[in-house]
Amino acid sequence: MGILIDRTTRVIVQGITGREGSLRARYMKEYGTNVVAGTSPGKGGQSVEGIPVYHTVRAAVEACGRVDFSVVFVPGRVLLPAVKEAADAGVLNVVCCVESVPVHDAMAMVEYCAERGTRLLGPGSIGAITPGEAVVGWLGGSLEWANSFFAPGPIGVFSRSGGQSGTIPWVLRRAGLGVSSAVHTGTEPVLGTSMADLLPLFEADAQTKGVAVFSEIGGTQEEECAAVIASGGFTKPFVIFVAGAWAPEGQRFSHASSIVERGRGSAQGKMDAIRAAGGFVAASPNDIPDILKDRIASLGGK
Repeated sequence: MGILIDRTTRVIVQGITGREGSLRARYMKEYGTNVVAGTSPGKGGQSVEGIPVYHTVRAAVEACGRVDFSVVFVPGRVLLPAVKEAADAGVLNVVCCVESVPVHDAMAMVEYCAERGTRLLGPGSIGAITPGEAVVGWLGGSLEWANSFFAPGPIGVFSRSGGQSGTIPWVLRRAGLGVSSAVHTGTEPVLGTSMADLLPLFEADAQTKGVAVFSEIGGTQEEECAAVIASGGFTKPFVIFVAGAWAPEGQRFSHASSIVERGRGSAQGKMDAIRAAGGFVAASPNDIPDILKDRIASLGGK
């Protein structure tokens, strides 16, 4: 089944009449996602790709029923009210496919969603995909590319890099494994859902036999994953590849939000923490499938 989404997940697109919203709505629908509605203030009554458009999220919920996921394509400066609108309407999950969000706005939306029981993915996330089932956002890019890179399988994948969120799935596919679900957590400094938040979901998912991560220097999410593993909150094989491990200490690399914080977030610190917790570190992405196959086999394929 994977995590977060499947073919039954009911999805709306906020900002569906814009260029990005309409383009990504078409991709999601082509992939098989159950897109039930879109919203755009002042444009209710229209349709995009056969998807009905409503003025507000609440109007969409009233007309269509339960909404499991809202995918938001609006300018960063108006993202906060859009996220609040979805949370107030009872949407269970929101993915913000928006970058350059003011930090104070990001902090406010994370708190607002947490108070209302809405899971927030992003900001700066390109979404999530459960291969062969559904996609929210634009992870995969197009139907052709998604079908080329993402094959159904037993490995959960996540990354803070949108561009690299397809690297490990591609490597896994070539090695005959495949992906249960892949999630891009987002590129912004403040995120609603961290890598560590995803681990319990993969732990509970019967399809997932292990997790692979494309990691980068900066940030502390891998150390947080190590803490979950060390505490017994995640017991399946866990493998990371850390890009930028060659970089001299103090050198800027990757996203602006990738910051080494008081010794945490360095490549060596991430690798040491994962190893100490019982996880594994790959020297290159191509090594990940062999490590996972070996560890899964050692557990009797469980």
